[in-house]
Amino acid sequence: MTDIVLLSDLKELLGLPEEEHSLDRRLTLILTGTKKRLKFLLGGLDPPDEMDYIILDVSIIRYNKLGSEGLSSHSVEGESLSWSDNDFSGYMDDINAYLDERNKNKRKGGFKFL
Repeated sequence: MTDIVLLSDLKELLGLPEEEHSLDRRLTLILTGTKKRLKFLLGGLDPPDEMDYIILDVSIIRYNKLGSEGLSSHSVEGESLSWSDNDFSGYMDDINAYLDERNKNKRKGGFKFL
């Protein structure tokens, strides 16, 4: 997906009108940071389009944490919120499965000398 489509999808998931542009810069920074972190977790590989759902989900998590960075939990009048230290923790199985499949496919090709 292109960055413009990701931004549009993120705004829709957050319930922001498409014509609302006041948060575009902040949302773009969140998307960019999330993509860079996912690229790092993939060992420097660009995330495939199939992982756009991870980029969107983690971007929403990061957007919802704005103003609460560094907190691990928060309680107010009976409402309790807690944050994971790793925003990608819920997606590590998917990330590792992708890397395993990619590595398996890399090993299939090649030469065997006897």
